[in-house]
Amino acid sequence: MLCGRWRSCRRRPEEPPVPAQVATPVALAPPDGGSRRPGLRALKKMGLTEDEDVRAMLRGSRLCKIRSRTWHKERLYRLQEDGLSVWFQRRIPRAPSQHIFFVQHIEAVREGHQSEGLRRFGGAFPPARCLTIAFKGRRKNLDLAAATAEEAQRWVRGLAKLRARLDAMSQRERLDHWIHAYLHRADSDQDSKMSFKEIKSLLRMVNVDMNDMYAYRLFKASSSSEPLRAAFQECDHSNNERLEGAEIEEFLRRLLKRPELEEIFHRYSGEDRVLSAPELLEFLEDQSEDGATLAHAQRLIHTYELNETAKQHELMTLDGFMMYLLSPEGAALDPAHTCVFQDMGQPLSHYFISSSHNTYLTDSQIGGLSSTEAYVRAFAQGCRCVELDCWEGPGGEPVIYHGHTLTSKILFRDVVQTVRDHAFTLSPYPVILSLENHCGLEQQAVMAHHLRTILGDALVTQGLDSQNPEELPSPEQLKGRVLVKGKKLPAARSEDGRLLSDQEEEEEEEEEEVEAAEQRRRAKQISPELSALVVYCCATRLRTLRPNPVPPQPCQVSSLSERKAKKLIREAGNSFVRHNAHQLTRVYPLGLRMNSANYSPQEMWNSGCQLVALNFQTPGYEMDLNAGRFLINGQCGYVLKPACLRQPDTTFDPECPGPPRTTLTIQVLTAQQLPKLNTEKPNSIVDPLVRVEVHGVPADCARKETNYVLNNGFNPRWGQTLQFQLRAPELALVRFVVEDYDATSPNDFVGQFTLPLDSLKQGYRHIHLLSKDGASLSPATLFVHIRVQRF
Repeated sequence: MLCGRWRSCRRRPEEPPVPAQVATPVALAPPDGGSRRPGLRALKKMGLTEDEDVRAMLRGSRLCKIRSRTWHKERLYRLQEDGLSVWFQRRIPRAPSQHIFFVQHIEAVREGHQSEGLRRFGGAFPPARCLTIAFKGRRKNLDLAAATAEEAQRWVRGLAKLRARLDAMSQRERLDHWIHAYLHRADSDQDSKMSFKEIKSLLRMVNVDMNDMYAYRLFKASSSSEPLRAAFQECDHSNNERLEGAEIEEFLRRLLKRPELEEIFHRYSGEDRVLSAPELLEFLEDQSEDGATLAHAQRLIHTYELNETAKQHELMTLDGFMMYLLSPEGAALDPAHTCVFQDMGQPLSHYFISSSHNTYLTDSQIGGLSSTEAYVRAFAQGCRCVELDCWEGPGGEPVIYHGHTLTSKILFRDVVQTVRDHAFTLSPYPVILSLENHCGLEQQAVMAHHLRTILGDALVTQGLDSQNPEELPSPEQLKGRVLVKGKKLPAARSEDGRLLSDQEEEEEEEEEEVEAAEQRRRAKQISPELSALVVYCCATRLRTLRPNPVPPQPCQVSSLSERKAKKLIREAGNSFVRHNAHQLTRVYPLGLRMNSANYSPQEMWNSGCQLVALNFQTPGYEMDLNAGRFLINGQCGYVLKPACLRQPDTTFDPECPGPPRTTLTIQVLTAQQLPKLNTEKPNSIVDPLVRVEVHGVPADCARKETNYVLNNGFNPRWGQTLQFQLRAPELALVRFVVEDYDATSPNDFVGQFTLPLDSLKQGYRHIHLLSKDGASLSPATLFVHIRVQRF
C-alpha cells in the first residue's frame, strides 16, 4: 500500500473543483463555438486535448510525496486547464500561488529511483511507481510515488509532452496562452462573459492600473474622459454590459496592440500596409543584419507570415512582422552563437571554463545541506569544473562535506556515480574534478578505486599519445573525459639529483632546498593510487609572478583565493595575463563568506583566469554574469578567451586597456507583460525602470538607468537612450535589469538578461527576461534599439 492507505479522494477546502465534474463552463467561449473552457481551449491549441496522459493529469492523481524515511504524505496533484501549471494540495492551505508549480520551471523528470531522495528514502516503493520532478533554480526536487506503475508513467509521459510543446511554442503563442489563462481567472462567476468589473480585475492581474494616463494611450481611439469604459462599450456590440466571444477577442486585440512596432512597420511598408521582400530587406540592412539578402528576406516571410495569401505573394503583414521580432531571430542574442561555433581545438588554458565552488552545498557553508543533487544542478547549468571536499568517513568510505562545520555529509562514491550519470547530459566537453583532499592514505586509495571503477574509460589516467607536451590538450580531444585536479607525487630524480615534481615552482636558489623539503613532506601524505590519476591538472602553489614568464609548465594548476587573485591583478597585471595564457588558474571565494555569497567573476576573467569558481547555489548578479558569459557556444561550459588573453607575448593589462574603441548605444523603448511581484495583492502594480550595466575591465564598468513608469508593468514606455564608451569590448558583458522602483526602500528585482557584447545583435531587438534563478519569465520582454560603433 502507498502511504499506508489510499484514502478516498475527498476534496479539502482549498482544492479547486475537479475539472471533469464541473457542471458549468469554466472558460470563455471562443468565437468558433468550440470548447468553452479556456484551459481546454489552451490545450487544444497545444494539440493535447485528446491525449490520454494529459487528460489523466487534468483529472488529477493522489501521489505520495517522499521527504524522509518517515515523511511519506499522500497529496492530490492536478494539471491546471491552462496546461502550464500543476496545482497541488498542502496540509495547511496557503496563498494560491503557493499551491502551484509551472511546467516551464521544470528542469527534468526522472523515472524510478533516480534522485538522491528516492535512493535514500524510497525503498518501500517499487522504482516503476516512482518519479522525480527536478526544478530550475533553488526549488527542491519533488519525489513522488504513484499507486501504480501506469499512473507514474502517465505523469512522466504527460509532463514530457507538455514541456516539449511549450518549448516549441512561439512567443506570440505563449502570449496568447498567457492572456487567456488570466482571462479565465478574471471571469469570477465563470459565466463565459466579462463584465466591466471583471475587465478591470483582468488588467490588475496583468500588472497595469488603468486609473492613469496610460488608458488614454492604450485606447486612444476613444474620446471619452473614461477611455477604459469607452473601449469596453465600443467592443460591447450586443449592448448588454457583457463581453463574450468575438467581443472579448476584439478587446484583447486592443489590449495587446504594440504601437511602437506598428510605427516601425509603417515606416518601411508605406501606404499599402504590407512589407514586400525588398522592403523587408531594407529593414534588415538598417538593422545591420549579417547576411541580409533578398533570399534571406523571402525566407523570413515564408517562416513567420501567418496569412497564407500574403505568403504566396511574398508579402509580410504586421502580424508576421511581430512574429519575426518576437522570435529567436529577432532577439538580442545572436542565434548563430547559441550553438557551438568557436574553435574547440585549442589548449584548455585558452578557454573560460564554467566552475563551481563547494558544489555539494545547497545552501550556506556553515549548516547547509550537502547533496548529490547539487552536482546534477551544476551540470544542468553547464558547469565543467566541480569541487569535492573529501574527508575521512566511517566504514572506510570517504565523505564529502564542508569540514569542521554542521553541513551534512554525502559519500564520495555517490558523487562519483552522479558525475558518471549526469556530467555529459548537456555538454560533451571534459569535466574537471577539483579534489580538496583531507583523507589519509588508506581512504585516498579508496577514492582512487571508486574513480577508476565507476568512471571507467571516461577517466583520464595517462597523457594522450598525440599530445604536445608543451601545451594542454584541447576540449575537442578530451570530449567525454573526466580529469582529476589534485596533488601529485614527485617524479624520479633528475640527472642533477633534484626532485622533479608537478608541484615544483621556480624560486630563488636559497629557497629551493626548503621547497624540496616541503615537497617530500607532502609526498608522504599523497596516495600513489590517487596521485596516478592526476595527469593534466596538478595542483601547485603560485607564490610570485616574474615580469619575464618562466618556461611553460602547462599541467600545473594554481588555486587562488579571490583576495590573492585581486592582489596579483593589481601588482602583476600583464605577467598574470601571460601566466594564464599557458596554465590554468582556479579562483575561489574567501572562506569568510559564511552565507555562500559570491564575488564578481568579471575581474578574474579580465586577467584570463579560466576556472573562476562560484557558489552556484546562491543567486545574484554574480551568477547572472556567469550565466551570461557561458550563455553562448552551445552553453557547453567552454568559451574561447579573446586573442589578447591567449597570446604568450601579449601586452594586454586589464588595469591599462588603452583608449575607448567602441561606443554602445541602447535606446530603451518598451517592456511587455512584466510579472507581478505580489500576486496575492491585486492592487499591487509595479513601477518599472530599466538599468543597463556593462561589466568588463575596470575602465569599462558602468551602469545607467531610465526613469520609472508609474503603475504599469503590462506595456510601459520609456524611449530613453543610454550610451557607453568601451576600451576592451571583447571582454564586456551587458546586463539588462528591470526593477520595481521604490522611493523609500531598495528597488525590487523584476527580471534580467545578461550576454556578451560580442553576441549582441544590433537594431530593434527583444530581450527575453529571466528570473533570479535563471528561469524564463515568458512572455516578459524588453524592446530596445541597439547600436554598436567600433573605431
